[in-house]
Amino acid sequence: MRLFGSSLILAGTALGAGMLAIPMVLAQFGFYASTLLMLFIFVGTTYSALLLAEACTKTKGHCGMSTIAYLTLGTKFKHFINALFYLLLICLMIAYLLGVGDLFHKILAGLGVNSSPAVSYTIFCLLMGVVVASGTKHIDKLNRALFIVMVAMLFIVIGYLSSNIHLSYIDQASHYTFHDVLKYSAVIFTSFGSMVVIPSLVTYNEGATPKQIRNMVLLGGLIPLACYLAWLFTIIGNLGVHTVSQFHSISDLISSFSYNKPFIKEVSSIFSALALITSFLGVSMALYDQNKDAVSSNKAITYALTFILPLVLTKLFADQFVGMLSYAGMVLVFLAVWGPLAMVVKLRQPAFDIVNERIELDGSYTAGGGKLALMVTFLFGFVVFISWFMK
Repeated sequence: MRLFGSSLILAGTALGAGMLAIPMVLAQFGFYASTLLMLFIFVGTTYSALLLAEACTKTKGHCGMSTIAYLTLGTKFKHFINALFYLLLICLMIAYLLGVGDLFHKILAGLGVNSSPAVSYTIFCLLMGVVVASGTKHIDKLNRALFIVMVAMLFIVIGYLSSNIHLSYIDQASHYTFHDVLKYSAVIFTSFGSMVVIPSLVTYNEGATPKQIRNMVLLGGLIPLACYLAWLFTIIGNLGVHTVSQFHSISDLISSFSYNKPFIKEVSSIFSALALITSFLGVSMALYDQNKDAVSSNKAITYALTFILPLVLTKLFADQFVGMLSYAGMVLVFLAVWGPLAMVVKLRQPAFDIVNERIELDGSYTAGGGKLALMVTFLFGFVVFISWFMK
């Protein structure tokens, strides 16, 4: 159950970005082209996640990216990885807080409660901070419960909307070029970028076999892929490519397919809110462990850096939900593809050893594929990185 819960944390961390951003970003390309792009991104991100899991298991399961980078790449690269890790997690925290603020504001307004988005996401952030600071065990239990409810809400929405699917909409596609598809790869890449929580989860599952670690990562990637495909099929099938392409916010998307349907609107809002909450839990857990590992073990300082600082920055980036995911995608290439790649290349050198700390090879996980897979992973990261500059 602990390994299964860890897979759900991986899946939940990804779903908040993807379930809300993917329809607005990918609908313009139609269902088939979007599916191919998602499969391409899924394979690349999953293998990168397996490389990071390998690095974590071979560095005695340290829960912080800072220590793992130091043990494998040295002091200089540790500072570089730390800077990128902070930038990535802060971008994701801002994106999720903006999404939460927008959704909770609309939900409370429907209940007759007048609350601004800023107040909504501030209260949410501070309360979730208490859960995160209490430890991974409590995060796992809360995330497991939220994830089950979220998937139930998703099935209800998809089941309800399935009766109104127009197959002709599935065949629709606007005029686009390969350049147009490529330039949005960074956003989709972020939607599968849950590997930031892997160091924490490897430590949480200390004693797991290599096969169990591998299966945990694979399941954590397959769940979002299945949900994304079902969600995109349902949204496009109900609204059509051209309609979905015009939306710019989460609440607009929900309102469009739930017009004059109060029940489905409420269920969709709950589902979207849970997707953001589970993602926020995963990202904030990673940031909290990183602050504890790299800055201070003092809980008050770690709490402030993890939750107060992002709140201040969120107020400066209003209406930038998809934009923040795009920025995060660029950083994620360095951190979640090239970073683990460099760590694993170093670890696999026959004579690799470090002063005062020995790499733990017995019982550790090693990703398959050999040198060819490592080369392809580098090229995958290059493609996603280039796509960001095409925007």
